[in-house]
Amino acid sequence: MGITDWPVGERPREKLLQRGASSLSDAELLAIFLRTGVVGKSAVDLARELLTRFGNLTQLFAASEKEFCAIHGMGQAKFVQLQAVLEMSRRALQEEMRNGDALNSPAAVRDYLQLLLRGREQEVFLVIFLDAQHRVILAEEMFHGTLTQTSVYPREVVKRALALNAAAVIFAHNHPSGVAEPSQADRLLTDALQQALQLIDVRVLDHFIVAGAGCLSFAEKGML
Repeated sequence: MGITDWPVGERPREKLLQRGASSLSDAELLAIFLRTGVVGKSAVDLARELLTRFGNLTQLFAASEKEFCAIHGMGQAKFVQLQAVLEMSRRALQEEMRNGDALNSPAAVRDYLQLLLRGREQEVFLVIFLDAQHRVILAEEMFHGTLTQTSVYPREVVKRALALNAAAVIFAHNHPSGVAEPSQADRLLTDALQQALQLIDVRVLDHFIVAGAGCLSFAEKGML
């Protein structure tokens, strides 16, 4: 049975208009993006197949073009559209952070970091540089590593902070393993960065670890 045969209140588009986007399931939201299904499958059926194939939205968003296009009914055009939607979301969240005090919009910071780092196969170390009012100057991926570790150089972070005239920073990196707990190396690195930046009067406000659906804050855990 096609979606047009469903009760009006249960169709994804109508449901979104009546109850808001938050009322829809992952499959229903994805179905709206897909717009149409394939022969024998509605857009919702196809969306469910995609989620089953990749496990969740996070893994779907992180899929390569080859992996995405291998699904019947998907193609390069849909892959490009999905990447465009993700990039617009990242930029919107970055603008939200940039236009206000990053410390007063922790949800925007977390959402941005999760959207940017979740599902990445390699470790990425990102630095958000802030001015004296804690407004975002720049969010930059400074270091990239292997599946298990990243080489982070405090000297390079200090040089970049000076070049941007930053007054504070927020660090973030991902754990491809899916475990959000900080390792001993994470703690030692944070301490080293904090000590290096103290020499130029730049505060470390937080260090986030993104892993799976989690996002751990060093500040909230009392580790800064």
